[in-house]
Amino acid sequence: MNRLIEDRIGERARVYSEERTILVGLDLGKDASWQEQESMEELIELAQTAGVQILHTIIQKRNKPDPATFIGEGKAEQLRDLASQVSAHVLIFNDALTPAQARNLEELIQKKIIDRPQLIMDIFALRARSKEAKLQVELAQLEYLLPRLRGWAEKLGQTGAGIGTRGPGETRMSQERHTIRQRVHAIKEKLGKAEQEREVRRKQRDKQNVAQIALVGYTNTGKSTLLHKLTGAETFVEDKLFATLETLTRRTQLPDGHEVVFTDTVGFIKKLPHQLVPAFKSTLESARDADLILNVLDVSSHGLFDQWRTINEVLNEIFNGQPRPPMLNVFNKTDKLASVEDQQRLGQARQEIGHTVEISALEEKNLDGLLLAIAHTLGDRVERVTVEIPYKSAGLIDQIHHWGKVFREDYDSEKITIDAELEKRYVAELEKKSQRNGIKLVHNHQ
Repeated sequence: MNRLIEDRIGERARVYSEERTILVGLDLGKDASWQEQESMEELIELAQTAGVQILHTIIQKRNKPDPATFIGEGKAEQLRDLASQVSAHVLIFNDALTPAQARNLEELIQKKIIDRPQLIMDIFALRARSKEAKLQVELAQLEYLLPRLRGWAEKLGQTGAGIGTRGPGETRMSQERHTIRQRVHAIKEKLGKAEQEREVRRKQRDKQNVAQIALVGYTNTGKSTLLHKLTGAETFVEDKLFATLETLTRRTQLPDGHEVVFTDTVGFIKKLPHQLVPAFKSTLESARDADLILNVLDVSSHGLFDQWRTINEVLNEIFNGQPRPPMLNVFNKTDKLASVEDQQRLGQARQEIGHTVEISALEEKNLDGLLLAIAHTLGDRVERVTVEIPYKSAGLIDQIHHWGKVFREDYDSEKITIDAELEKRYVAELEKKSQRNGIKLVHNHQ
């Protein structure tokens, strides 16, 4: 996969371990300053994860990005001199650059220019292990590459007969676009088959009547460490961004004796490249079918509330108005709360975020309390109901079969009567529908 990208746009598409770099951010004003600072701290972590050597971190203040060079021609010239003085190999920008901006900066600074999406995709490429994850990353890279081919027209033209002429370069680009689009189509077909296989596995787990718990949260909040401590499973644990890219599933037993399956997912991150959003969401599909979402938050992070809002926004987008399973918020890394400011943030979080369990996965503090909270939340998640559905709303029958277990389905001249066991989130959804669709819902308390 990586060779495919390098064949087409060369070494300028990637960063390499031990390269020397200058990180560049853009501060767009007072209201966005703290967000840019946090985002730059994250960029530093990303660069460290990629293994590059950071020489300088530069933040340029502007009212808006320069359409030609992003940071302005004067600042670009200053960066050219600095890069030459410190022998930097590459400049990494903390935002997505347009193809024209990247090309202009490269010409002005005479160094390789990488933007944040390229850096993140490169890390994804290095960390992906499963076949599906590798395909998702390759797809993202190819879709990122297509609009940038014109910027490398001269390089592509070098393989043809009239070096530097428009004809051979344009012909070569046309060939490359055709090849890339064919590859994109093939990858999407393979990913479609992988999705079907996941659906089969999900149905098999449903038949076993084992509760599914999805771990979500920002990258590096300790989800993999928590999974390891709760299940005893060997998971890849590292203090770097995107330590986990795969959907990792492990089984364990709760204090009440019931078995559950935990599924770890890829961590959230600010300014995720839109090309990677499908790959990102595909790993979160386990949340859609979960009986419980375990939202792991780093309570020691200054960006805690921003992360909390982002997680809810993404989950709302994934569920798209459909009923969501209950979510248990987990405040992790309580062992790092040392200052008065940390304690104040914890108190504010308790008020704003609501019901939580406070733990330290690393030091195994209150993990028993977390398991008890999980058992309690799952304990009364299902309910037996009888639903009377008029024929005008008969389309709901398939939905009920999908939502839960149907024991009886009777038809008469006016209605369909279904006796089923459903999760309470779906019962609540039926209650909302009953108000406008003539559905009668009876709770069969046992």
